[in-house]
Amino acid sequence: MDDRPVVMSPSLLSADFSRLAEEIRAVEEAGAGYLHVDVMDGHFVPNITMGPFIVEAIKRVATIPLDVHLMIDEPARYAEAFVRAGADVLTYHVESREGSPETAEKIRALGARPGVTLRPATPLSSIRDHLPLVDMVLVMSVDPGYSGQSFMPEQLDKVRALREEMGFMGLIEMDGGVGESTIGACALAGTDIMVAGSAVFGTPDRRGDPGAAVRRLTEMAEAARRNHR
Repeated sequence: MDDRPVVMSPSLLSADFSRLAEEIRAVEEAGAGYLHVDVMDGHFVPNITMGPFIVEAIKRVATIPLDVHLMIDEPARYAEAFVRAGADVLTYHVESREGSPETAEKIRALGARPGVTLRPATPLSSIRDHLPLVDMVLVMSVDPGYSGQSFMPEQLDKVRALREEMGFMGLIEMDGGVGESTIGACALAGTDIMVAGSAVFGTPDRRGDPGAAVRRLTEMAEAARRNHR
């Protein structure tokens, strides 16, 4: 799988919302393949973020697909609203109240690409029945809910197991703590899509150059694979 391109999916949760359109343009021009949108309901995770109206507003200015991560209790109930708002990939948690394979089927029937994800402590076996139905598996390398957490390197074992033991041929995405010190290991393990928030946009007290960050992280991931061959 080393011949697959590494694709960046900048997490808009870390972007400056006062200049969101500008920041989206910057990462798009730098070659990002997706825009990652974190949706939290304050129940499944202890935080509240964006709803369908915000996703719809992002879709109006975006030119690349929206990669929407539903950290909510009822992903099947709200799937249609997010697909209508513009979600191209819609990922649900297996631990949620509606985290069944039927949710993947519903998302596909609505016209979006389904993905499934799991918390770091959840065993990979919990998503086995979902794998034939999804286009992507999102591996969480932090506990979902807040940005800026430290990367859990043991989660790379899940990436390798998805390929080598479970034979999953779809996309594998890594979310949480992805940055300059970790992206090479993620690429070598077989990750296709890298979600990065503060590593791309900086922090509220120290903003960076998101376009330059996307280019730098992409090159670091590609270099890790080249040097490994």
